[in-house]
Amino acid sequence: MDCLARAGQDRAATRPRAGVTIAGAALAERPLIVPGLIAVNVLVFVWTVIEAGSVPDNYLSPLFADWALLPLLVAAGEWWRIVTSGFLHFGLLHLGFNMLALWVIGRDLELALGRVRFLAVYLVGLLGGSAAAMVFSEPRGAVAGASGAVFGLMGGLAVVLRRLRHSPAPAVTLIVVNIVISFVVPSISISGHIGGLVAGGLATVAMVYAPAHRRNQWQAALTLTLVVLLLLVMSLRAAALA
Repeated sequence: MDCLARAGQDRAATRPRAGVTIAGAALAERPLIVPGLIAVNVLVFVWTVIEAGSVPDNYLSPLFADWALLPLLVAAGEWWRIVTSGFLHFGLLHLGFNMLALWVIGRDLELALGRVRFLAVYLVGLLGGSAAAMVFSEPRGAVAGASGAVFGLMGGLAVVLRRLRHSPAPAVTLIVVNIVISFVVPSISISGHIGGLVAGGLATVAMVYAPAHRRNQWQAALTLTLVVLLLLVMSLRAAALA
């Protein structure tokens, strides 16, 4: 948890200084998307707890069965799982860790990128995690959690710090520590974390390094290209599993 706190301390590194953000969006006084995402994740968790009648065993909820990412079921046509799985969590600790990371990293990154662009990075990170899980996870195993999207934000933070010519050390430390945790703690989707990290980082590159001329169009085109590539990877894997 300390590494997450250190990554969020240098607000000057991610808070814009002019009339627009580093990605060309209008400035905002406070984050809006991050609290909204946290609220959605918490509400979904409460829903699963109520359905399952248990906090630690909330994965027994029917909603979990319908929303978790199982590669074989995605291959059978249940494509919504590549998105809905990112809003499920296995127990309170899983939820708490991801929501803390989302708040500490996301509130600064949202102000640095702008709300719409931040949400795009978050969702691309989520899809990157799902794509990696589709390819490398057990076909019958259930994968769930916002970790792919959160790792995408970690990658985004490193890119933004680099773009602003600040030391990326806090973000790199954060990433390394969490990857190590992914290998040490059992039942964590390592591939999903790394997939989210790479996808979120690339999406942020598209946001902050897009040419100033027709920046919005470049950002939209590059982000859409990433999404199409991720969907293509998942489609190929689904075809192999079908």
